[in-house]
Amino acid sequence: MEQKIHQGRNVKRFREMLGIKQEALALDLGDDWNQKKISLLEQKETIEDPLLQKISEVLKIPVEAFQNFDEEQAVNVIANTFSLDNGSIFNAHNTNPVFNPVETILKIHEEKIALYERMLKEKDDMMSRLEELIKRK
Repeated sequence: MEQKIHQGRNVKRFREMLGIKQEALALDLGDDWNQKKISLLEQKETIEDPLLQKISEVLKIPVEAFQNFDEEQAVNVIANTFSLDNGSIFNAHNTNPVFNPVETILKIHEEKIALYERMLKEKDDMMSRLEELIKRK
């Protein structure tokens, strides 16, 4: 049995996760919106695509998130991924990081040197252009 995604409830979930009040969302959606209208919207199972697109732009969340997010599936993934028996959530420690901090610092340092070199070249180019302008006068 396929369970229908409740788009209004998803709008409410994401709005609350972002810490946005109904009044603030209503204000961002335009003059014809108010807190009561947002409350009614969040109770709708399906929201019209143009309105969903506008909400998506205001909250900066993809439309697909409102259309596809299923809390029950998310809870199942979390429940099947983590086990409290062996303390995997509380004792999670990555002993094999995917990056080397020293290499990262060296890369940043090299990028900084390259930036300084570009800036010096631009300064030299500008100085030579200024000298040419001065010679012309």
